[in-house]
Amino acid sequence: MKIAITGGTGFVGRHLACRLADHGHDVVLVSRGLDRRDPGVFSLPRARFFAIGTSDEEKLSEAFAGCDAVAHCAGINREAGLQTYERVHIQGTQNVVRAAERARAKKLLLVSFLRARPRCGSPYHESKWAAEEIVRASRLDFTILKPGIIYGRGDHLLDHLSRALHTFPIFALLRGRNAPVRPLAVEDLTAIIEASLVEGRLSRKTVGVTGPEELPFSQVVRRVGGVLGRRVRILPLPLSAHYFLAWWFERLMTIPLISLAQVRILAEGLVEPLPACDSLPEGLRPKTVFSEQQIRQGLPSPEPFGWGDCRSLFRGRPKANPRAGR
Repeated sequence: MKIAITGGTGFVGRHLACRLADHGHDVVLVSRGLDRRDPGVFSLPRARFFAIGTSDEEKLSEAFAGCDAVAHCAGINREAGLQTYERVHIQGTQNVVRAAERARAKKLLLVSFLRARPRCGSPYHESKWAAEEIVRASRLDFTILKPGIIYGRGDHLLDHLSRALHTFPIFALLRGRNAPVRPLAVEDLTAIIEASLVEGRLSRKTVGVTGPEELPFSQVVRRVGGVLGRRVRILPLPLSAHYFLAWWFERLMTIPLISLAQVRILAEGLVEPLPACDSLPEGLRPKTVFSEQQIRQGLPSPEPFGWGDCRSLFRGRPKANPRAGR
């Protein structure tokens, strides 16, 4: 099959591209190309790269030409400049749907979010829900996956937890809200995506996807710290303090330690989808637990945060010594 992937160089997109290429499929990577954490994705066999975003329906239809299916993985967890939730999640999804229809793709899969829903007061959640509604109203055979917290090589969770624990002597958690999560291995998610796109599974279904193990988020942090050999000291802070920190992180860091949307996500917990939706059949349910081996495989090289992680205003300052604070 020939399968297009929007957000093809992002975390989920590049893991999916590698899986599909390994299984002999032709892959079309659609991405602005700003994420260069894994340059190997650009040299995958039988892969073609289109350096475009989701704002141009005409160019998207050209990229999708001849594709049997489209996996729409593009998305953001914070707004920056023109990259707003409205522009990326809503208008971008509308463009992807129209382009896929014009290219006569047979299948469209959307990667949404576990608790995406309307009228909840969060622009991130509401825009993801709006994207789901656009896909459900299309003429395409569709599948909508609603994953929770995803981890693996090159993710945000393990990457930022590792670097935070190498940088700060304490780790802040929500006071009185040790909300549970079900960490989902990216390998399990991409296996489900492949089954949907290639085998036609989950046709016209909206499905919640979570990992098999339920943990309080504090235990996730401590488990990562144990693999790193770092003692984790927890600092409970009220929700307002987390929103304050996230507001500053979004303005000071190129990839924030935590965004405003992620504070809301962690405050709610990531166990059950909202609203209720279809369940995965037994054969597709994730089985990979958040084990020490899985954590170790997904960890980046040990490195603290430094000046290089700050926005351009601070880039002129020297990057911190990787061994500082040890």
